[in-house]
Amino acid sequence: MSVHPGVVGPLAALLLLGSTAVGAQELSPRAYWPAPVGTQVLTAGLAHTSGDTVPDPSLPITGVDSSITSLNLAYSRTLSVAGRTSWLQFELPYATGDTRAQPTEGTELTRDYQGVGDISATFGINIFGAPAMDREGFAKLRADPHPILGASLKIVAPTGKYEDDRLINVGTNRWAAKAELGYMRRVGQRWLLEAQAGVWVFGDNPDFVRWRKEQEPIAAVELHLIRRFSPGFWGALDANFYRGGRSSLDGRELNDLQRDSKVGATLAFPLGGGHLLRGSYAFGSVNDSDERFQMFVFSYSKVF
Repeated sequence: MSVHPGVVGPLAALLLLGSTAVGAQELSPRAYWPAPVGTQVLTAGLAHTSGDTVPDPSLPITGVDSSITSLNLAYSRTLSVAGRTSWLQFELPYATGDTRAQPTEGTELTRDYQGVGDISATFGINIFGAPAMDREGFAKLRADPHPILGASLKIVAPTGKYEDDRLINVGTNRWAAKAELGYMRRVGQRWLLEAQAGVWVFGDNPDFVRWRKEQEPIAAVELHLIRRFSPGFWGALDANFYRGGRSSLDGRELNDLQRDSKVGATLAFPLGGGHLLRGSYAFGSVNDSDERFQMFVFSYSKVF
């Protein structure tokens, strides 16, 4: 295990007192694709992440080897706001796994963990290209998609399991928010290109071990090339990049600027009757280093 330069020495020892969960930046293809007003979706997702990963990307830690499995439950509903397609989504994660580290040569330490993570809520609205519509209007849009611009705001509340004497926790003990714009357009008869650009902002964590932890915003960009095969059946090539998030402890700035990226692929397959399966794979690098992680995600959704 290594700690970025400038971090107070006791952090290395405190790492093994902690617990962890999945926390890499997400890849979300078709996040701004609309649905008829009144559509409700229940989703249960299972993700497995392995490699150099910790729950909070702002933590100044690399050199760990984690195996983390998480369950995410989500509910979303499509609304009409000011005549535009809008949606609300709520998510609740739970994670279990273990992390190994080698603080000194010939020494290996292991930590097992589990717990409920931070609950989040997202509100989104299509600014143009997707007025509020019924099923007939949605069928017309799907047959002839035109450019769509949307915006969203995600709020993450500090509700997850957190112990103030641990370096790594399932919860983050702070509020966070992400504001984002998303743009989609057709680039072929069955192809869509989607771009998302957003920024995360963070509240302070007053109980990060014995310090107050502050963090600068993180800017994130996503690109998705989507291939539509039939209604509800689609695949995507995904990539993202994010930068920023330098943090400080009691005003002491750390050398932990984030410069991370991830690429992957997604496939969604409808089963009929409002049932949908979705799977994805992604891998990425940590702070332009030789550290790597990978993630497998499988989810089931029921559409009402």
